[in-house]
Amino acid sequence: MAPFRAADLLRRKPVAQVLGEHPPEHLPRTIGLFQLTMLGVGATIGTGIFVALTTAVPAAGPAVILSFVLAGITAALTALCYAELASTIPVSGSSYSYAYATLGEFVAFIVGACLLLEYAVSASAIAVGWGQYLNEMLVDLIGVKMPDAIAKAPGAGGVFNLPAVVLVGACMVLLLRGVKESTTINAILVVLKLLVLLFFVVIAFSGFHAGNLTPFMPMGVAGVGAAASSIFFSYIGIDAVSTAGEEVKDPRKTLPLGIVLSLLIVTAVYILVALAAVGAQPWTAFKGQEAGLAVILRNLTGQAWTSLILCVGAIVSIFSITLVVMYGQTRILYAMSRDGLLPKVFQRLHPKTRSPDLNTYIVAAFIAVLAAFVPLDVLVNLTSMGTLIAFAIVSLGVIILRRTQPDLPRGYRVPLYPVVPVLSVAFCGYLIVGLPLDTWLLFAVWVAAACAIYFGYSRKNSMLNLA
Repeated sequence: MAPFRAADLLRRKPVAQVLGEHPPEHLPRTIGLFQLTMLGVGATIGTGIFVALTTAVPAAGPAVILSFVLAGITAALTALCYAELASTIPVSGSSYSYAYATLGEFVAFIVGACLLLEYAVSASAIAVGWGQYLNEMLVDLIGVKMPDAIAKAPGAGGVFNLPAVVLVGACMVLLLRGVKESTTINAILVVLKLLVLLFFVVIAFSGFHAGNLTPFMPMGVAGVGAAASSIFFSYIGIDAVSTAGEEVKDPRKTLPLGIVLSLLIVTAVYILVALAAVGAQPWTAFKGQEAGLAVILRNLTGQAWTSLILCVGAIVSIFSITLVVMYGQTRILYAMSRDGLLPKVFQRLHPKTRSPDLNTYIVAAFIAVLAAFVPLDVLVNLTSMGTLIAFAIVSLGVIILRRTQPDLPRGYRVPLYPVVPVLSVAFCGYLIVGLPLDTWLLFAVWVAAACAIYFGYSRKNSMLNLA
């Protein structure tokens, strides 16, 4: 075993080397601006609305609207930082690759571990919610409901969440066909779900009661912050956009545009749908409410067809989110494997589709197990923790790279530097503090496992160590 040197922890991957790692036989550039924007929207819109409202509204009351605003501001500050780094280092791996070039190998590995947690657990949480809307659709169509044991998450009366496993399997099959087919189908699904959410907003506002907004902040400012911390995992789409860095056409321009456009669309839709939802029913009714938006429509109209349309939209929406999140995780594993920090199995590409096939099988199996057996609230908070830490690291990376390599070509520069990156770190820190203690403990276990892997395998197999 190579002797330990503290300097190894700080070794950085030169930006020039990072940018030179896109030979023609690797991931092809097939994604344009529209597909990339839809990738970000697809990974974001839906999760916080279709699934997380049942946990966020009881925590904040009608002021959950402010929670979405707070989460949106935090995401906007971070998105500007992502846009600069994505235009400077347009490669796979997103914040992992950015950290490797700015903060050193050990921090980059921990960021990679956070991203893997963020993506795997996010996909699992989303897949759990898929079963709720599938069950509601079956009730509307044929009056039959799946048994709780196979349809609900553990902790909510379920034993094994079968629909979640089926969803992950379907996404795996599509990803194995190749990225071009996956992103095209995703763009179609995203347009469909935006239309369904617009349908919900129109009907929900027809039953809007101002009285449902009072008391507006029953849990105080702390409740607003707690809800914002919980729903922040739904902004994972910002990171998902940057994971496509090596497969995007004209990445220095396309990546920052895709990040900013997807965030603007997402934040506007989230706030609008949240306002319509809390105005349409008392905030106390959200707690434990499965397939919440569909139930709101059925209660307002007394018609099953409105609920059915919403359920179909949610099923499509959650499918597209799971697809993009799984895609993002396979690309991060690919980047870490190429750097020697993970085994070579994660960078093997199928000779025909050019997709990382074994990588995709492993990711799908891990996510399916989490979705089948882990309670939803645990999944949501763990994802938020991983997302917020990765976002804070990206913002720090902007400051460091500006100081260490000011002459690097940048397709985009953060405005009001350094105020925006500093505020981004501060907002992320505030939301991290708002997460519950059990999330901190589980996250500590995850980081300890990551450290064991790094010191046991990654440090000595790093391409920088072998160079």
